[in-house]
Amino acid sequence: MKRIKLVFWASLAAVAVLWFLADPTALRTAGIFPLRSAMVQLTGLLAITCMSVAMILATRPRWPERWVGGLDKMYRLHKWLGIGALVLAITHWLWTQGPKWAVGFGWLQRPRRGPPPDMSGLEQALRSWRGTAESVGELAFYVAVILIAIALIKRIPYRFFYATHALLAVVFLVLVFHAIVLVKFAYWATPLGVLVAALLIYGTWAAIVVLFRRVGANRRVAGTITKLSYLPEISSLEGEIGALQGWPGHRPGQFAFVSTDDDEHAHPFTIASTWNAEDPRLTFVVKELGDYTRRLPQKLRIGQPVRIEGPYGYFTFNDDLPRQIWVGGGIGITPFIARMKQLAMDRKDYEGRPNSQAIDLFHSTAQYSEEALAKLHADAEAAGVNLHVLYDPRDGLLTGDRIREAVPDWKTASMWFCGPPAFGAALRADFAKHGLPVDRRFHQELFAMR
Repeated sequence: MKRIKLVFWASLAAVAVLWFLADPTALRTAGIFPLRSAMVQLTGLLAITCMSVAMILATRPRWPERWVGGLDKMYRLHKWLGIGALVLAITHWLWTQGPKWAVGFGWLQRPRRGPPPDMSGLEQALRSWRGTAESVGELAFYVAVILIAIALIKRIPYRFFYATHALLAVVFLVLVFHAIVLVKFAYWATPLGVLVAALLIYGTWAAIVVLFRRVGANRRVAGTITKLSYLPEISSLEGEIGALQGWPGHRPGQFAFVSTDDDEHAHPFTIASTWNAEDPRLTFVVKELGDYTRRLPQKLRIGQPVRIEGPYGYFTFNDDLPRQIWVGGGIGITPFIARMKQLAMDRKDYEGRPNSQAIDLFHSTAQYSEEALAKLHADAEAAGVNLHVLYDPRDGLLTGDRIREAVPDWKTASMWFCGPPAFGAALRADFAKHGLPVDRRFHQELFAMR
């Protein structure tokens, strides 16, 4: 989370500092209208920076994924940038409109315009588009506010959010034109102008990729559904995909986007199997959590072609500590299933060699399935993992105290959590209170793409 915050604030700080260096007298002006001009420029530059970086991240680029800790973290940053763009755009709009309203109410007097300054041909050409840029920019602002609000309001169905969210790419392209015309012309010859131009160019390319539905195109492979098994007790569907063509392999804990036809967008699911190049198959366990997942048992069939995009994520259990504590809440158990299968394979290859780390897996669930738990116990035994299952109605809720009681040397461990975000946040805060360095040792999958 620290890295997400660092990228977010560093992006804004870099633009603000370069703006101040490019125009050091901007905030020393007297009067509301000179201040208005400066703040319109600053807030506009910051807003388009947020939108540009958010648009770039929407293409799921590889280069920042490892640094921020996985695609789930990138999407969290994408969300923060969207919120930042919304706040800054509203502030920008208020600075443009507020003084006008004050003049209309008679609270302020509009200053007299002086003679036009000498301008180059390019500056004159841009100025001739000023009225158009202001008009389309204001319209794009209103549309952006609506679309970002749709993205942030979780009560709005995901399918409607998905159908409308790509329109932000069109809005962004309009705002690129708005920015090119209205950014103070002298800024373009400064480091600020170079940075903003680079962001606009990269962001424009990203918007085109989004509009042509080419996000992740170079990481897509085709496959076929080979097995389906529905567990009604826990409202979950287990599916196996084979006949993979070109899948690069994955590590336990990673996830992929799965789509079944051209009319349905891809959904992210954690991979619940390890990778064997000699038997290329992927297993997914999907819990009914919304309209889409509830329809899957009726929609999917054996032999159906699918597309897989990935792998993504860095929830991959990499550390050299003597112990790990895993916590899987509900369907959050899936990355741990994949890791246990990998450990079991390693133990089999090396004649039952013990794990290099002691591992305790806590699985807290509100639904009970003898079949699912039997598979889980078998995986844990084969992997040499200490399994603790808590059925909430019978055993009560899993807490930090219960984990520490079961694992006395928890201070030597790293923690890996996948499950409900509020549950993870509570455990993180609890262990931080008891002295665990959570910034380095508490790993949480932020599995929310919205």
